[in-house]
Amino acid sequence: MIITDTSVWIEFFKSHEPFFSRHSELLENNQVIALSPVFGELLQGVKLNSEKSIILEYWYYLPKIDETNLFIKAGDYSLENHLISKGVGLIDSSIIVTALEYGCTIWTLDEKINRLLSSKIRYI
Repeated sequence: MIITDTSVWIEFFKSHEPFFSRHSELLENNQVIALSPVFGELLQGVKLNSEKSIILEYWYYLPKIDETNLFIKAGDYSLENHLISKGVGLIDSSIIVTALEYGCTIWTLDEKINRLLSSKIRYI
């Protein structure tokens, strides 16, 4: 399963290639996990009600994981790995923690995050 970061979702919603085609294929094959921090960021950037509807439709449709204590785990992981000093915030830490805990990969366009990810959890 793949956690698609906000940066990739934005490129997908803008229909930018190659992100649109690759992400569409992953969605069709039910390989993308919906993570609430990512969808919260997407909703934060909504400009039109139609955009909100589209984002929420994906949220309700996609598989999810148990996010109990996610931000506590993310904060602890961030502390232990000094992520805040590397410019990685709590949302990105939560994505990393989820990938590690559930054996997922992360697809992000954020270079500072990609530099931190092992090839084991980085979607290429």
